[in-house]
Amino acid sequence: MKQGKKKSVALQGYSMAAASPIEGKTVWFQKEVTLQQRSKGCHLLDEEILSKLPEISNLKVGTAHIFIKHTTASLILCENWDKEVRTDMTMVMDKIVPEKWNYAHCYEGPDDMPAHAKCALMGTSVTIPITKGKFNTGTWQGLWLCEHRYNGGGRKLVVTINGCQ
Repeated sequence: MKQGKKKSVALQGYSMAAASPIEGKTVWFQKEVTLQQRSKGCHLLDEEILSKLPEISNLKVGTAHIFIKHTTASLILCENWDKEVRTDMTMVMDKIVPEKWNYAHCYEGPDDMPAHAKCALMGTSVTIPITKGKFNTGTWQGLWLCEHRYNGGGRKLVVTINGCQ
């Protein structure tokens, strides 16, 4: 194979502007956050999380990896404006994974095994970019806690943040 000059590729409709380096101190930190107890359903978390992580406001650029330490609740990014979307999502998940079924694992209550299945489908972590001290999400995106149990208790999150100050 011939070694030669690298060719640049231009994709129609895409800007290929070079990224400029960010000057500053690189930082990593991790914090465990306990959320207030919530009822079964989907709940917006942005304000609660940001209030517990004032360190984010010092970052020019970075990422926040948010992990829930439970197997019966989920974290997702989804619609943040219309609360009916959260109601509908709860109904959708209840339809996909019904509470009344012939589950073998049932000694922790009728909502436990369906909660495990919903968690497996929806996931336990999200990674969100940070720009100028704020989550850099889309206009209508918000961080949701999807509580799959009727009495899930206070949920614990591990938030790992890296970035440049």
